[in-house]
Amino acid sequence: MNNEELKSALTAVNPNVTFDETSEFMQAFVAPADFRKFMKAIRNNADLEFDFLFCLTCIDWKTNLTMVYHLLSKKHRHQLVVKVKLDDVNNPILETVCDIWKTANFHEREVYDLFGVKFNNHPDLRRILLDDEWEGYPLRKNYVDENMISL
Repeated sequence: MNNEELKSALTAVNPNVTFDETSEFMQAFVAPADFRKFMKAIRNNADLEFDFLFCLTCIDWKTNLTMVYHLLSKKHRHQLVVKVKLDDVNNPILETVCDIWKTANFHEREVYDLFGVKFNNHPDLRRILLDDEWEGYPLRKNYVDENMISL
């Protein structure tokens, strides 16, 4: 499936999805309200079958956070990056996908621990790298620690 066919198939799943093809991977932007349904559909759709989540992370843009999901279809050999913009940086919340891709379980816990994104319906959302007493989210741009060096 070429990029045009892939865009057409993804638009059939969600007409509101937008695209960026300026990087190595085609990127699809989905609204938080449509996210879970979209992700489940692209996993289960026989023509898309994105069956492998190989990277999940977060980006802090100061004014918002963006969740980034790298997906691969092992059967069809196409790749996609799905991005979701979270406008509420003080209380970022998104639905979990760890029941769709098991690899998301660890990655969502890591993003929760380091960025503070809460994943609704995650079965075990707790810190995974830092102590339970740790305050703040070290990968946030507004994070300050007395041991940090300011430039």
